[in-house]
Amino acid sequence: MKRKFTSIFFTGLCLLSASIFYNFSTTNAQTTQTNRARQVASPTATPKPRPTIAPPPEEDDEIIKVDTEAVNLNVRVVDRNNRSIGNLQQQDFKVYEDNVLQPIDYFTKSEVPTNYSLVVDNSGSLRTQIEKVIEASKIIIGTNRPDDETSIIRFVNSEKIEILQNFTSNKADLNEALDKMFIDGGKTAIIDAIYLAAEQVDEYEKSRDPNDRKRRALILVSDGEDRDSFYKEQQLFGLLKETDVQIYVIGFVGDLDKEGGFISKSPQGKAKSFLERLATETGGKVYFPTDVSELNNIAADIARELRTQYSISYTPTNDKKDGTVRSIKVAIADGPNKQKRIPITRSSRKAANEKTTAPTLVTPVQKLKINRKFYKLRITNYELSKEIEHS
Repeated sequence: MKRKFTSIFFTGLCLLSASIFYNFSTTNAQTTQTNRARQVASPTATPKPRPTIAPPPEEDDEIIKVDTEAVNLNVRVVDRNNRSIGNLQQQDFKVYEDNVLQPIDYFTKSEVPTNYSLVVDNSGSLRTQIEKVIEASKIIIGTNRPDDETSIIRFVNSEKIEILQNFTSNKADLNEALDKMFIDGGKTAIIDAIYLAAEQVDEYEKSRDPNDRKRRALILVSDGEDRDSFYKEQQLFGLLKETDVQIYVIGFVGDLDKEGGFISKSPQGKAKSFLERLATETGGKVYFPTDVSELNNIAADIARELRTQYSISYTPTNDKKDGTVRSIKVAIADGPNKQKRIPITRSSRKAANEKTTAPTLVTPVQKLKINRKFYKLRITNYELSKEIEHS
């Protein structure tokens, strides 16, 4: 009996051991398959990355940015007979600032779009010429290219300097503005009119894309006699040194008195000298018609002069921002057969100041507005934080 029990017990133990071994082998095989499955990534398990642009390779050399001010020059070149010369290359030009040769960064002789203002005297001194002046102005506008923009300004005295049409390329609007001109009474303020018009052109250019090169010009029609301006000549020419604005002048000086005093110029001589200086110092041109019949030819010549120019840009070697006036000179060698080539451009510029904005006082009203805005901002932030807490 005892031997039979021992045999049964031994048989059961063998069966149990076999079962344990089988289960262990099965479990081990499943574990191995699971691990292998984990090692092989499923195609749908990993999300597809979003396409990105690869950044440019890093440069070994560090790029250092230097704040510089480029100087732009519009240069007309004429011969002894005042005929334009239009076949010159960059190597024909040399630019000097304070007698120091400057490297030329940019040069073109192609047509460059122009932003210009027509500034027309509407005082009694132009009573007999105003109709022809309007007609000539329309001829100039008629030559505008699609990218040219023009504004129309009429002036009499300091209280009557009006923008009849702001800068636009729409010729119909410009012609309509010219038709609104009329002669009015008042003491002529030509200096004020030029000052404000030069500011307008300069501010309009600064509001545009700085990389979009455009010439800046004024076309002034007046007798040149100033009688009641707020600004002085010194202030006007100081502004013109800071702005790159060419001035073309049509001066009707014939009706002014030719008789001068013992030590002073005549009204005609003084007006003529002033208008010539405007053109010379800005690289423009002056015309003194003796009859209104000349106006159409003058208008065509101005339109041609605006477009047959060379645009030159240089970065001054003297990069000090000290607000000083720097002389500018452009030199061109004589052409074949000793042909004289005469460059005409502005004679100077005023360097920028390190401090570009003038100090201003904050008035109590401005402080109140700032404090109210800050207080409102704090209230908004407080209400927002409360809403977050409740949510």
